[in-house]
Formats: sequence, C-alpha cells, structure tokens
Amino acid sequence: MNKNGTIVNDKINGHSLEELAFAIGEEHTGTSYDTPLRKDAFDKTDDEKIRTISWHFEKIMETLGLDLNDDSLRGTPLRVAHMYVKEIFSGLDPAKKPFIALFENKYKYNQMLVEKNITFYSNCEHHFVPIIGKAHVSYISSGKIIGLSKINRIVQYYARRPQVQERLTIQIANELKSVLNTKDVAVVIDAVHLCVSSRGVKDIQSSTITAQYEGLFKREDIKNEFLAFIK
Repeated sequence: MNKNGTIVNDKINGHSLEELAFAIGEEHTGTSYDTPLRKDAFDKTDDEKIRTISWHFEKIMETLGLDLNDDSLRGTPLRVAHMYVKEIFSGLDPAKKPFIALFENKYKYNQMLVEKNITFYSNCEHHFVPIIGKAHVSYISSGKIIGLSKINRIVQYYARRPQVQERLTIQIANELKSVLNTKDVAVVIDAVHLCVSSRGVKDIQSSTITAQYEGLFKREDIKNEFLAFIK
C-alpha cells in the first residue's frame, strides 16, 4: 500500500495481497474465545468514534464514485457511523453489558430450562455483512435463576459485535456459566451468513449450526432431551 492508501501490486509467495486477503477471510478461523480488541479500544468516546467513522465512510463513498451532495446520500456517513457505534457493534463496549440479577430457585426446579428461537443479528468479522440466526439456550440451576429476558439480552450483547459464529456460541455459554455459577449449560446456534448467500458462492439455502455443551449436557440423554425440545 502506498502513501496515498492505494494497494500496489505486491506479492507474497507468488500471491497478490487481494488473493491473500480473500484466502484468509474464507478460512473462517478465530484466534481466541475473546473478541480481539486493542488495549486502547475505549480511549475514545462514542461521539469521537462516530465522527471518525463518519469521516472515513464518507471517503469510502467518494472513492466508490458516489455524489454526497445528493439529498439521499448526504447523511449516510453519519447514519452508518451512528449505527456502528450505538447499535450493531454496541456489544464491543463492556459498559453496555446487560446487568443480570439473580434470584433464588424457590421452586426447587432442578430440570433444564430452555429458551429457544432467540432471534439475533450479528456481523461477520471477515466481510462486515450480516449474520442472521436463532439461538437456543438451556441451563440447569445450581440454586440461582435469572429472568427469561436476560437470556435474550446476553445473546444480543455478544451478537452485537463483529463475530465468528463459533466464538459467539462459546461466549454465550461462558457468560451463562459465569452468571449462574453452573457448569450445566447448552447453546445451539443456527444462522445464515450473508457472506455466503449474498457474495462469493451465493448459496441462499445453507445455514450454519454450532453447539456448545457443558456439564450435564455432555451426557447423551440430557443432550438428546435438549435437542428434542429445540426441534
């Protein structure tokens, strides 16, 4: 890339930078259970981030040849920046993590609780296009319970960031184990990736399923009971 921000025809092991970028993205690999963030990720305020993203997105639109003097396009950079920071990537900010109140399991309910078909919208971290799916979550109480809506909020919080589906599945499971102080947690996610359906191979029929089973849910009978519920 030269000083003007233009990619030049460099090659690594005979492959162009463009070829390498696509190859890395298509491998669909993650590096850790945690979302990769820089140490200075929260040094800027939301307003500062919005201003910076708006400026850069304006340059992207100009590079694409769009006329930002048009009434329909004039406010787009700011709208996109606000959407990124305040909405679809708001799960990056730990300050926006939902508060989860715990309650005593006064009913002594010791069977699995299942919350299924939790709709979520996320974004593929390789192409920044939507992931649209359903999460099915279950836990067995170790003495504490949480409000049902809080399960949905946990799913939404971790979905609202650039994601890999495998990582999203694990993050939801780990959060539930931590909040509820139980090992007995299961998460299944079934999602459509627009990086598959709207570009590349353009397969509109396929979906991706990931699962994380912990504690008692590793037992075949418990796992099969959970899977029967979510079917």
